[in-house]
Amino acid sequence: MIKLKYGNTNTYFINGLLIDADMPETLSAFFRVLGQNGLTLSDIRYVLATHYHPDHIGLIGELTERGVGLLVADKQLPFVHSSDALFGKIPRCPFKPIDETQATVLSIPESRAFLSSIGIEGELIPTESHSADGVSLLLDDGHAFVGDLEPLSYLEGYSGNALLKADWDRIAKHAPKVIHSGHVNDYFV
Repeated sequence: MIKLKYGNTNTYFINGLLIDADMPETLSAFFRVLGQNGLTLSDIRYVLATHYHPDHIGLIGELTERGVGLLVADKQLPFVHSSDALFGKIPRCPFKPIDETQATVLSIPESRAFLSSIGIEGELIPTESHSADGVSLLLDDGHAFVGDLEPLSYLEGYSGNALLKADWDRIAKHAPKVIHSGHVNDYFV
């Protein structure tokens, strides 16, 4: 696993899979960080967004146009274009819309089999407390990629948030060891 920090959102590379893709204006920084980590674009077979907020999907259109495959959980399909209007309001924004018709669409239950077929042992689970389209990738080795899910340490402060508690309860069933977040430092559980 390689953490790629080139903008405001933490992105991660695991065995050909890029998790999240920051903002559209980060493309040159993205390529620079790839090189600094000994990677090229051809090392990335797929990109997966933990949710379709602007700071997690900004480069997906650019990447898929360059041959990277897109993985989309079926529950995310209605949200793929939810940021298009926002990007359209930004002058000279280099955003390329996502073409979800070319995506590999996974149901949550079938995600384990597909991920295994590309050499990743783990599965997607729904984590909807931050965004209705949220998914987390939980690897069998204890790494959990949770996007913008509020940190576990905040759970007590959000005691009335049943969705957040349900998300962390689902994650806990997988016995995570390290949490990788979109915006806070990685932490051990």
